[in-house]
Amino acid sequence: MASMSWDGRKEAMGLLARADMSLLDHLCQEAGLPRETRVVRPPETGLVTLRGRIGGGGSPFNVGEVTVTRASVEIDGHIGHAYALGRDRKKALQSAICDALCQDEMRREMIEQQILKPLRKAEQEADLRRAAETAATKVDFFTMVRGED
Repeated sequence: MASMSWDGRKEAMGLLARADMSLLDHLCQEAGLPRETRVVRPPETGLVTLRGRIGGGGSPFNVGEVTVTRASVEIDGHIGHAYALGRDRKKALQSAICDALCQDEMRREMIEQQILKPLRKAEQEADLRRAAETAATKVDFFTMVRGED
């Protein structure tokens, strides 16, 4: 059975990549993700070059390098891949397991409800908290028009 893509894969992989490791680990344990997987590519840590553009439209340039960890697993003929920022091997492996399970239409809804939905909610709450903290430091500058002296 070959791996297939589903419409929400890009969003799901982004959620897993941005997830707090302690929350992801907790959710994966509660969901009872299979521990028996065939590891296609064990977690490996390496560097990726970041590219940027000045002003959004200028010539691309190398900003620097960032550490990433990647992993690939196979579960029941479905292959899952994941990249995680930093050196967290466990996060890369758990994310790859989630990706493999989402390849299976029968398991996709379980992953959505028990892992992705709580991660999405936690991310939204963190965004709101950051926005509130930022708004609290906002300074309004205004110019008062003075009349003739």
